[in-house]
Amino acid sequence: MSYQALYRVWRPQRFDEIVGQTIITKTLKNALITKQVSHAYLFTGPRGTGKTSAAKIFAKAVNCHYLTDGEPCNECETCVAINEGSLNDVIEIDAASNNGVEEIRDIRDKVKYAPTQADYKVYIIDEVHMLSTGAFNALLKTLEEPPANVIFILATTEPHKIPATIISRTQRYDFKRIKAVDILQRMQFILQQKTVSYDDQALKVIAKAAEGGMRDALSILDQTMSYGDGTVTYENALQVTGSVTNQLLLDYLKQVTQQQTKAALITVQAVLNEGKDAQRFIEDLTSYCQNLLLFQQDAEMVTEMELGIIDDDFKQLSEKIAAEKIYQMIDELNDVANSMRYTTHPDVYLEVLTVKLTHLQPNNTVETTPVNDSQLAQQVTDLQQQISDLQQQLAKVQSAPITTAKVAPQTKSKPRVAGNKGPTVSLKQVYPVLDHATRKDLEQQQSVWTDLMNMLSVTQRAVMHVSKPVAASDSGVIVAFDYSFLFQKAQSDQELVDALENGLDRLLGVSLKVVFVPDSEWPQIRKDYLANHKAPATQTGTPKTDKSQPSDEMTPKEEPIVAKAKDLFGMDVLEIKND
Repeated sequence: MSYQALYRVWRPQRFDEIVGQTIITKTLKNALITKQVSHAYLFTGPRGTGKTSAAKIFAKAVNCHYLTDGEPCNECETCVAINEGSLNDVIEIDAASNNGVEEIRDIRDKVKYAPTQADYKVYIIDEVHMLSTGAFNALLKTLEEPPANVIFILATTEPHKIPATIISRTQRYDFKRIKAVDILQRMQFILQQKTVSYDDQALKVIAKAAEGGMRDALSILDQTMSYGDGTVTYENALQVTGSVTNQLLLDYLKQVTQQQTKAALITVQAVLNEGKDAQRFIEDLTSYCQNLLLFQQDAEMVTEMELGIIDDDFKQLSEKIAAEKIYQMIDELNDVANSMRYTTHPDVYLEVLTVKLTHLQPNNTVETTPVNDSQLAQQVTDLQQQISDLQQQLAKVQSAPITTAKVAPQTKSKPRVAGNKGPTVSLKQVYPVLDHATRKDLEQQQSVWTDLMNMLSVTQRAVMHVSKPVAASDSGVIVAFDYSFLFQKAQSDQELVDALENGLDRLLGVSLKVVFVPDSEWPQIRKDYLANHKAPATQTGTPKTDKSQPSDEMTPKEEPIVAKAKDLFGMDVLEIKND
């Protein structure tokens, strides 16, 4: 295979070619110039930040006889052999597949021998955190008393898994995530050298998607070039990374802040229909909200961080949306991102998220409007009058004689949704359904529920995604909602009720009444119904005496209320306790 990936062809061969790690490369070069080379180094940091490349360059530089300003010449016999991987004195080991004690003992035995061609024998152990405990113990002895002509370079992405005894015997260098600006400049240089046409916006998308890893950036760039038949365009970069355009993110945020639920749901469907990754969409939204928040505090910082992708629409949105609302949106996005990791139906979460974002309420904030002096004076007068009236009422209460009266025992209030406002549960509609409810009717509703949801519109389906039938009879069905605010929205949406009842009529050929309840209130409703609607005991004749069968006194009889509960809800939701 003649073709090589970009990250292999353009792998750094000098310290100056390592991007974004200036402090580390300068320190290593100074150590080489001043001949202060340590016997063991530990390179840590995220993937694709240059750890292994720096280790190979250091192995060349420490053995190069034509060192210039700490940089290897890459032309002498030793440098060429290391570049080709043919020098026996530079040994690269993958600890993920060679993590046993025997492999490390083999190294410990061979380090005693002097190098055959180079001045130093260099061992590069990649992903060293994968070594077993026994292997670490075997390596520790060598690091304690290393031969004079041996250098160990340990590389890892998870330094917390390395024993402290190993770390304390090395010089540690922490490689940082590479800035998007540095990744962008490196990709521009490579494409110019390859004379490949590219779109600046496309490279900015790739630089952001790489998340600080140069190798990831070059891999995405390679894939984009293949997808675009040798060219790098903005549309191709979006397709390869799974990202969406900034304009689409802007439109979506405008829709949710203006409470345009239907339009926002259509936007979500468009994103999913284009094959975009739902998790990536959430990440892009979170990043966009973060930029809006930071832009309100420091516009220059965001402009630099986002590689100049700041337009007039972005600035206008940052001026209109309050910081408090951005905080709430980021919290909701974070919750959904955590939940979506374990689901195979991300569209459900995106649609529910959209409905929640369009119905966000301010947290203990009071909107104020500017008032003039006369209005302010009138408000003060009104408040003073209210205080005077309250003081008079308090004086009357304090002067009135104290009387005692027996207080009747309070009865449990009827179930209602949380909060003093909003629709309540209509027990007059719930109880008639429960009077004739059967398990068979409920199972019939559950069997057609998916088909019923597919008959709804996008907006209606988003509301009903978190609901389920919990009881049914030949005259109606009771539907419970996981979220109270969606129960309230459905309760006040007559079009939704009509759509559900018409859909059931078409699917089952029966006209049924649909009743909504919040899922949090359903257990109490069920309990109150069973307590207030006990089934009458059935009349039974005196059984004949049969010595082979236990007498009535020996056989426990099932309570009528238990039988009624079984018939209504089935045994899977019942818990029977004896008094």
